[in-house]
Amino acid sequence: MANPTNLKYTKEHEWVQIDSDNTATVGITAFAANALGEVVYVDLPKVGTKVEFMKIFGEVESTKSVSELYSPLAGEVIEVNDSLAGAPETVNSEPFGAGWLIKVKFAELPELLTSTEYDELVGE
Repeated sequence: MANPTNLKYTKEHEWVQIDSDNTATVGITAFAANALGEVVYVDLPKVGTKVEFMKIFGEVESTKSVSELYSPLAGEVIEVNDSLAGAPETVNSEPFGAGWLIKVKFAELPELLTSTEYDELVGE
């Protein structure tokens, strides 16, 4: 699965889609979803939670392991993908779509990787 060019990426395999001047959607990449294996549970923060740049905001559990999720933005969680509670495998099947994790209101966009830089990182 190609990494969409309209997204920004982290070295920890999260993606960011800028939705407006100060809101963004966050998820994990297809590379991360494939490495995890079948996702069976996603632990996400509550709406209103403050997240810090590259600090842990949740976990993804799979049949293979538990992985921490790192926030690519500092800000406040304004929406959580509640549908993942009943269908965590959506993170595997649609990592860049319906498998998104949180939406964040942020003040400043940090330096993140382009799709080309991320592709080079993961060897795609």
